[in-house]
Amino acid sequence: MAEKELTFWDHLDELRMMLFRVIGALLILGIGYFIAMPWIFENVVMAPCHNDFIFYQYLHKIGTALNLTGDFFTQYFEVKLININLAAPFFIHISTSVWMAVITIAPYILFEIWRFISPALYPGERKGVKKALALGAGMFFLGVLLGYFMVYPLTLRFLSTYQLSSAIENQISLNSYIDNFMMLILCMGLAFELPLVTWLLSLLGVINKAFLRKYRRHAAVLITVLAAVITPTGDPFTLTAVALPLYLLYELSILMIKDKEKEEEEKDGI
Repeated sequence: MAEKELTFWDHLDELRMMLFRVIGALLILGIGYFIAMPWIFENVVMAPCHNDFIFYQYLHKIGTALNLTGDFFTQYFEVKLININLAAPFFIHISTSVWMAVITIAPYILFEIWRFISPALYPGERKGVKKALALGAGMFFLGVLLGYFMVYPLTLRFLSTYQLSSAIENQISLNSYIDNFMMLILCMGLAFELPLVTWLLSLLGVINKAFLRKYRRHAAVLITVLAAVITPTGDPFTLTAVALPLYLLYELSILMIKDKEKEEEEKDGI
């Protein structure tokens, strides 16, 4: 039996129900994170401030193994935050709970989007979009993890110890720390969506594999500049640690896009 064609109002009702489900799930997760936030804040959010953070331990091991004596690998690192706003802890408690709920619920949001658009797609399109959404969710979390365990600690380590003058003492506020923490980790998650974005643009005919290959060198330069902006440290180790994953994402984007000849052959059924 053929599926009943939905009217505009039916689609609007489906969209409304989807939004209710997403908001409901977001609310439940947000409340859960709000309750657990004191422990999460101490053991997760504030973890990069302490010398025993896992990434700093790896830096110490690398420095010991390679006999590196630079401060970047050997110095004891500790950051203490200050609060100058009476209401800041309360509002940060709420906003951090919401942000963490949004990041956690990202796969469910993609699933709901899939449920909403899948009836309008052909079987072949459904398969491709389903793979794209699954890839997008996985890559987003991979970017978030890389941002948390490596990119943000490197940025914090550099900026918190950078001095414009010896007469100026660095005192990092709670608001500044949280703003940079959330922004950088979210940006890394979004940056890892590059393969998905390029794949979608290729479907729309905006770009193709030949275009990406042609401007590969230009992309390498732009990625290096972007990595330098994200982690403005002076050592090549940090720059490479950030730029290399981003460039690999660019190469992955090229692999995901089909050649025009193959696309034409599939359309012709060859």
